[in-house]
Amino acid sequence: MPHTSADFTRPWQRAAFPDLPAVDAHSALARWQRLHAGQGRFPPPASGVLAEGWAAFHAGDFERATHAGLHEGSACGLALADRAAAIYAAYLEPHEAMRLSLFRMVAERAGARAKSHADDVPAHYWYAYALGRYSQGVSVARALAQGLGDKVKGALERVVALDPLHADAQLALGTFHAEVIDKVGALVARMTYGARAEIAVEHFERALQLNPHSPNGPIEYAQGLHMLYGESRHAEATRLLERAAACAPADARERLDVEIARHKLASEH
Repeated sequence: MPHTSADFTRPWQRAAFPDLPAVDAHSALARWQRLHAGQGRFPPPASGVLAEGWAAFHAGDFERATHAGLHEGSACGLALADRAAAIYAAYLEPHEAMRLSLFRMVAERAGARAKSHADDVPAHYWYAYALGRYSQGVSVARALAQGLGDKVKGALERVVALDPLHADAQLALGTFHAEVIDKVGALVARMTYGARAEIAVEHFERALQLNPHSPNGPIEYAQGLHMLYGESRHAEATRLLERAAACAPADARERLDVEIARHKLASEH
């Protein structure tokens, strides 16, 4: 991945929603299963720095969460840092150079852990997530030509093999299959990458089964249907966006997803 120029001295934007309930370490740990339903078998930390860091993440202070995870330094801490930085870059960072730099940094950090710890599920997942988002930023077609697609797919398949209950990895695999088919066509996608529309749909459906309260799942599924089938599945995609828009968000990240779904629905009218 080529390096990009970015300003790391500028404060990160916060995702502040006054109507969401306040999150502290105690409430984050008490609601851990709901807040982390997409991440499979991901155990909560003990109270302390990491719990405070996760509280900052769920409250939308992704910069503080990233610093807390990096400062703590364990594999669990780095998983927090990776998630916070990647989600901030995906949702809130306004400058493309900074966004790509953050994705590259997360991919490099998580990828190094995945190489040295083959069973580290968060490392494989955040490597795939950051590399996939980076690929979208530089164009999926270009990323595929550079061989990044195989790396993303391999890492996500590793996550699902280690933890079949990892809803976010199922969702990301659905998106991978849909994007590859959208960019190179069904025949080349199937022959070169093993990407198939029916496999994409299976992954999307599995993700929604595993994490039915997430607004992100229906959004990604709706986008996948548009990539795979175009207008012929528009009504179904709209129903998925309506489902996402009606979700009760559990934290700031989910609230961002709800706002995205509402914006997409409004743009259709």
